[in-house]
Amino acid sequence: QVRLVESGGGLVQPGGSLRLSCAATRSILSVFRTFNFAWFRQAPGKQRELVAALSTSGNTNYVDSVKGRFTISRDNSRKTQYLQMNNLRPEDTAVYYCNANSTIYGDHWGQGTQVTVFS
Repeated sequence: QVRLVESGGGLVQPGGSLRLSCAATRSILSVFRTFNFAWFRQAPGKQRELVAALSTSGNTNYVDSVKGRFTISRDNSRKTQYLQMNNLRPEDTAVYYCNANSTIYGDHWGQGTQVTVFS
């Protein structure tokens, strides 16, 4: 069974950067390659929203509020996906969750990592 382990959250001032990582443990490479990846976030009192998505073919999608600032990527050799976040704003403060979904191996979620942007 795939397990997603997140890291990289923390406190940062506006304009700063963070890189979130999501490692797929208990996963062999051939399984990892079948997954589409995504990052979601949930701020207090708000619904979870899709931030960025990356398909197995390399297509990416971003919510408008992060376009030009966030980049989603994957490293198959490390079985890890990333979310590079630049020029962070207070409104980016949320718990961020990674997601891996595959028609063969199902839908999997990370445990969540807190990102706080404060001035």
